[in-house]
Amino acid sequence: MEPSSRSQTSVNPMHHFLMLRPQLMDSDMDYERPNVETIKCVVVGDNAVGKTRLICARACNATLTQYQLLATHVPTVWAIDQYRVCQEVLERSRDVVDEVSVSLRLWDTFGDHHKDRRFAYGRSDVVVLCFSIANPNSLYHVKTMWYPEIKHFCPRAPVILVGCQLDLRYADLEAVNRARRPLARPIKSNEILPPEKGHEVAKELGVPYYETSVVAQFGVKDVFDNAIRAALISRRHLQFWKSHLRNVQRPLLQAPFLPPKPPPPIITVPPPPTTTEEHPDRLLEDPLCSDVILVLQEKQRIFAHKIYLATSSSKFYDLFILDARPEESERPTRATALSGREMLMRAASFDVCESTDEGDRTNLRACTSDGTLRDSEGGRRGRLLSTLSRAFVSIQEELVDDPVTYNPRPMTVVYMDQSMQLGPFRAVLRYLYTGQLDEHEKELMHIAHIAELLEVFDLRMMVANILNNEAFMNQEITKAFHVRRTNRVKECLAKGTFSDVAFKLDDGTIMAHKPLLISSCDWMAAMFGGPFVESCTKEVLFPNTTRSCMRAVLEYLYTGRFCSRTDLDAMELIVLANRLCLPHLVALTELYTVTVLMEAAMMGADIDGDVLVYLEMAQFHCAQQLSGWCLHHICTNYNSVCRKFPRDMKAKSTSNTTRTTLRSTAGHQCGS
Repeated sequence: MEPSSRSQTSVNPMHHFLMLRPQLMDSDMDYERPNVETIKCVVVGDNAVGKTRLICARACNATLTQYQLLATHVPTVWAIDQYRVCQEVLERSRDVVDEVSVSLRLWDTFGDHHKDRRFAYGRSDVVVLCFSIANPNSLYHVKTMWYPEIKHFCPRAPVILVGCQLDLRYADLEAVNRARRPLARPIKSNEILPPEKGHEVAKELGVPYYETSVVAQFGVKDVFDNAIRAALISRRHLQFWKSHLRNVQRPLLQAPFLPPKPPPPIITVPPPPTTTEEHPDRLLEDPLCSDVILVLQEKQRIFAHKIYLATSSSKFYDLFILDARPEESERPTRATALSGREMLMRAASFDVCESTDEGDRTNLRACTSDGTLRDSEGGRRGRLLSTLSRAFVSIQEELVDDPVTYNPRPMTVVYMDQSMQLGPFRAVLRYLYTGQLDEHEKELMHIAHIAELLEVFDLRMMVANILNNEAFMNQEITKAFHVRRTNRVKECLAKGTFSDVAFKLDDGTIMAHKPLLISSCDWMAAMFGGPFVESCTKEVLFPNTTRSCMRAVLEYLYTGRFCSRTDLDAMELIVLANRLCLPHLVALTELYTVTVLMEAAMMGADIDGDVLVYLEMAQFHCAQQLSGWCLHHICTNYNSVCRKFPRDMKAKSTSNTTRTTLRSTAGHQCGS
């Protein structure tokens, strides 16, 4: 190597690396020994195209990351950027190419066009002409400025054309531009030169062409080995008597660059289309599929839904569980242990209550031992509820016209305490549905009174916060409300409590709740609220669906979360979610599927067969992110997939075959 020096004001960082070595050699040392060819190689090109880094990669085996290369650049300031020669550099300068021992001397130059480089070209054996793949102007200057200059000063020296910074062709240019120096010109994607451009210029000039990447350590050895070959071929013509040069080959073609494997596409899950409070609030205003009537002051009737009331208020839960108890003939014998609530009801066996009959409002009826009100003919009228809660008077079943379809059907009727007024009670009911309380409510004390009767202590706390001008604290109460109700809803789903519809599936039946389905799925709302047979039946047939898949859908509709299960078939869930028009659930299932596949691949499992199965099914059922991930996996493992599944690959649709072939050609082919 030829020693070098640099101005004290602008020092190449690589000098620090070289000068740390203690074994400094004399700059004029003659490396020539018998049958050892000394090759002087001059590297020229525009500023900042990567000449110095290319020399460092060969002379010092220097490896830097892309961002280290972009963050600092010290231009070469002398005509010859002479490197101080240490033992390591001396050893790396010696090479054997085509059985010829060579001592390679690398000369670096500055890229300013107006400066004089004539003494750098003196007695040069080969010239390496560099340009940047990310700078089209540098390639333009190869033809207009550099090649004429080379031929002027050393007309007989062979030239090697080198495209540097190959890694920028496959890099994330946004990240690269952020890492570059503040005043550096940003790199644009349309400025990245394809390999064909370099080959065209090389063919026009009649020189070999190579591409290099210092980051990927690609092409560095190819460039200098073939530069040595070009120099030795030229020397063989002049010194024909050197027999050891007979086997030197002409510069070889460069093997194609194997681009880095692109990162897999990221599965993104968009936010759900609406919040959890909007649909229940609309359902309260439009009582579709209501199954309970709350009677205020014996005249005003409000239609509601058991599942919302029971999962928001423990008193309503106890009330509806009590109403669901079997009749006297269906109850266990006295030997069976009684629950605490049953014992409480039996303690009030002879209370006297006022009948709710419109015709005889003064007629008093005695209660039976189980707390059931009976009329004069012994028929079932209702149950005494004063011992359960002061908020309830009685509960009974009546035949009522449906508020939406106007068809008569049996519904549960609950008579509330006389002190409850309609306005405040609607505010309480809205809290039980949505977990929210409007801070502009006028009758806050009445709301607090109803909350006290129903033992809804969180609502009473929200009222206190509003009165104390601390309404901002109610947000945390609302969050806690939704967490509690989600857990109670999951429990009702597991046990089938308060269910009003059954889905008949391929492997059994699952109980569900129409109000929850209507409020969270437009498809279900159309089925149960429209003029379809399913709107008035207790059983709905769902073919080609399993219990585990339907349970996953119901858990999502009830809680808004994806709950993974060991027996869950992800592709079946995607099919059902797409069928029910639930794109958010499709995205969640795509993320779950990709996570499972990647974990299996990390454990050493072969997922190629599963990916092939998922590909076209995902495309057909609108799982575009999953299909994109499958295409990426097939493209980056194209050769191995084709070897293992040749028939499946041939059977793929034409569009998929074309896309995988193009991507695998442009991208990384694992195993090629």
